[in-house]
Amino acid sequence: MKIGLEAHVSLPTKSKLFCSCSTIASEPNSAVCPICMGFPGAKPMLNEEALKIAVSIANALNCKVNEMVSFVRKVYFYPDLPKSYQITQLYEPIGINGYVECCNGNIGIRRVQLEEDAAKIIRGDDYTLLDFNRAGIPLVEIVTDPDIKSEEELRTFLTELRSILYYLGIDIEGELKTDLNISLAESRVEVKNITGIRNLIDATRYEIQRQEKLIKSRVKVVQETRSYIEAKRETIATREKETEEEYGFIPEPDLTSYGTTHMARIKPIYASKIAEEYAKAYNVDKKLIAELILFDRHALELIDATKDRYEMKFILNGIELVKKYKKRDIKVGAFEKLVELIKEGSYIDEETVSKIEKGESIGAKNLNLETIRKEVNGLLTPSIIADYKKNPKAINFIIGRIAAKYKVSPKEVAEIVKKELSGQYGD
Repeated sequence: MKIGLEAHVSLPTKSKLFCSCSTIASEPNSAVCPICMGFPGAKPMLNEEALKIAVSIANALNCKVNEMVSFVRKVYFYPDLPKSYQITQLYEPIGINGYVECCNGNIGIRRVQLEEDAAKIIRGDDYTLLDFNRAGIPLVEIVTDPDIKSEEELRTFLTELRSILYYLGIDIEGELKTDLNISLAESRVEVKNITGIRNLIDATRYEIQRQEKLIKSRVKVVQETRSYIEAKRETIATREKETEEEYGFIPEPDLTSYGTTHMARIKPIYASKIAEEYAKAYNVDKKLIAELILFDRHALELIDATKDRYEMKFILNGIELVKKYKKRDIKVGAFEKLVELIKEGSYIDEETVSKIEKGESIGAKNLNLETIRKEVNGLLTPSIIADYKKNPKAINFIIGRIAAKYKVSPKEVAEIVKKELSGQYGD
């Protein structure tokens, strides 16, 4: 099995790739001009900020960044493309021959290129509408080698790619548009224009099952282009696979070549590598620390600011509380106070974290978790446990009594009681 991707990532620029129109608009066809509408005689002008971001992406994906880049016209006819061609790259893309470390090896990155997005087509039962706000939005296309060998490897690769892009300031959750190339035999099938990561996973799963059935039935898998139907979670054949010649690529005469050597590159951060290093250095679970920092820059900053003064297990516990109670803007000084309480074994609920975040006094509520645990265990008689198994509400009186006595949240007490019942704390 071979799986390759062509992933299209929208860049976080204020204006479009070849004009000054805003990339954000509330009303359809309100952020448009003669350039992105494809009017005759309108001339494109390259957005240099988009080029800088694209160079940083290629660099982060370990590509060889070309010193000079150029653009071409990719000619095809479709309602969302008013010029009847898309400005993209071919001969001198942003970067080539890169890789992403994951899946117990490397997933090759064939090329990284910059191009414009098309308009949005809105179809009804008996009509078709076009919204040109999206036309001209800057995209980076990331083309992998067919190195992905399973659905699980695909999921792992996407997580790693998303994390790398996140730390560059680009969040692709739900915005990822992908062309999927997959082959279980000799013929390669392309599934075009898949929107969203979940749909990509579902399309991959469906294609694997579809091609496996054909192979087992000794029916040849046809090389073709298919579309993913989200409502049915399946792919359908749409046309034969196009060749490069059919697109009629020609150099873009309205744009020159552009140099990249003078451009500063955003330093890449590989959170998965950091998680692995910290797991070994501080003897903590790699999966846990990865879950905490892969898509949370602030969590990584808090860990780096405190890792030399506290045990990592207490720091990670603090990060979990920060995430749980959505206090993601907590300052380092306040976070240190939180870690100190965790180190002391204090009982910490949402109100406690909120007071710490605001710099308020915690007062007598700073209880030891062990105190509450002992009281809970004292109330969990065999008859109460038997009643709980029949009716979970049987423990409500215990929750209410302890919450009132210590003036803590019933929700937090409920968590402690349930953990004691399931034996997660032990004796």
